[in-house]
Amino acid sequence: MSFLSRLFPAKPFFTDEEEQRIVAAIRAAEKRTSGEIRVFVESRCSYVDAVDRAAEIFYGLKMEQTEDRNGVLLYIATKDHQLAIYGDKGIHEKVGTAFWNKEVQKILGEFSKQHFADGIVTVITEIGEALVTHFPYENEDRNELPDDIVFGR
Repeated sequence: MSFLSRLFPAKPFFTDEEEQRIVAAIRAAEKRTSGEIRVFVESRCSYVDAVDRAAEIFYGLKMEQTEDRNGVLLYIATKDHQLAIYGDKGIHEKVGTAFWNKEVQKILGEFSKQHFADGIVTVITEIGEALVTHFPYENEDRNELPDDIVFGR
């Protein structure tokens, strides 16, 4: 294996089309709510508990600075097969732990079939519906965070 192939793996986790579908799902969900959804993907989770890592990333991305505290982070560690959904105080108080656990189970079901992008899009759509229910779009709302997927190490 050459030095460059170690720096730049031959195959990214998502195809260009899958990445576009995920970003489109984020944008579609956010058009109807003041809530914000982000996806963070890295190869390894440096924490035992993926929720702790998701929280670290959530605050590192300054997602707690949304006006209504309604940001949601979908965290995925590909090589460690870990994931977590981290919702800020505003949305968590509305939907509760059972909602997040249900969404994690749905995405795990899709991941077990190797349907990674489909699972992510499905969960983004459902989180978007929860955000619309509790934080509907109002004329003065603005997109507070970027919609692109964030790729870590």
